[in-house]
Amino acid sequence: MSVFSPLPLVIEPADLAERLLAPELILVDLSSAARYAQGHIAGAHWVDSKRTQLGQPPAPGLLPEQEQLEALFSELGHRQDAVYVVYDDEGGGWAGRFIWLLDVIGHPHYHYLNGGLQAWLGEGRAVTQEPTASAHSSVTLSLQDTPTATREYLLSRLGAADLAIWDARSPAEFSGEKVLAAKGGHIPGAVNFEWTAGMDAQRDLRIRSDLAQALADLGITPDKEVITHCQTHRRSGFTYLAAKALGYPRLKAYAGSWAEWGNHPDTPVER
Repeated sequence: MSVFSPLPLVIEPADLAERLLAPELILVDLSSAARYAQGHIAGAHWVDSKRTQLGQPPAPGLLPEQEQLEALFSELGHRQDAVYVVYDDEGGGWAGRFIWLLDVIGHPHYHYLNGGLQAWLGEGRAVTQEPTASAHSSVTLSLQDTPTATREYLLSRLGAADLAIWDARSPAEFSGEKVLAAKGGHIPGAVNFEWTAGMDAQRDLRIRSDLAQALADLGITPDKEVITHCQTHRRSGFTYLAAKALGYPRLKAYAGSWAEWGNHPDTPVER
């Protein structure tokens, strides 16, 4: 049994610190390149966040091609018994998106470092500037559809009583005041709860302890299917992660997000 087995999805710096030498650990840092070079947790592999996205217009947030994912996970030394611990320097956007990728490849063993690098540094823990070498294992992935909502699927579910659409963008984007696509506004029936509102700024960007109640007050509840999105499924990486940590059983990410929905001629929009 792994030394990580007793731990919940979201772990604290002390949990990771005492397991840094565990042979099953693959530690992934999705901070900026500059931040990684400045100092990162020992043994962490830096992953360029751009590699987690398809990166092509009009919807750059879609899933990368399978061969791109296989190359990425090969460099990380992916194996069936690996336990991933993922963090970033922004409170969980890119880290949450990486956890979504792990769900897509069907790998169940992972944890998120609560608060990421800020929480680690906030406790005065050591970092290193020594980069971690790539591993280059042989990887063949089988991709799962379940963690992802396509545009067509979301269209088919609009108006359902058991659906909650969690829009993680800013209120200005949600209202249509700020337009970052051909159309402004939001998906009909969506609820706006900006991603950073789910972080506790007083606790080094850890997930808010009262987040479940804040979401329930908005009608985002575990009895519903929750589909979350933003502009490119970076900010909604955090909201996907947060809902997963809260135990929401029916959860999907709309990876196309507003970049796809807002640029498509046939999608309905509310303002």
